[in-house]
Amino acid sequence: MCEYCGCQSLAAIDELTREHDEVVRLISRLRPAHQDGDVARMARIACEITTVLGPHTRVEEHGLFPAVAVDFPEQIAVLEAEHRGIEAVLAEAAAGAPPTDPTWPERLMEATALLRHHILKEQDGVFPAALATLGTEEWEAVEKARAEAGSAVSRSTARPGPEEPR
Repeated sequence: MCEYCGCQSLAAIDELTREHDEVVRLISRLRPAHQDGDVARMARIACEITTVLGPHTRVEEHGLFPAVAVDFPEQIAVLEAEHRGIEAVLAEAAAGAPPTDPTWPERLMEATALLRHHILKEQDGVFPAALATLGTEEWEAVEKARAEAGSAVSRSTARPGPEEPR
């Protein structure tokens, strides 16, 4: 994903980017499950995505977004609304149980397509804007949010490689 502006040289942005990479890797596993009609597998993957996005979203919304919203309030409001919509669809697979709503698999595919686009907006817009505008206090707030939220992706997690087998 984003590597042109140098924002990944900051630990906070690097960690958010690694979480994005993991989410994209998980999303890539949804298409074959969807094509196979395997709603149970889709639900398990949705839960894995939720596990990564939970702390990730807390860091963004309690650390990064408030500082960036000073200069870009409309854009941040859109991103937060997208978080809510994506979370709502993912939450229907609570505890990995397949949702009974027959429209859920298609809605999940739509939500994860939105999530991919959302990730690009963050990496190509929010992260470089943060690098250019945030001061020491704002970065400390991001680090504090990370310390409180934790992460579902270990620091040793490598960037995604070839797609995993089904």
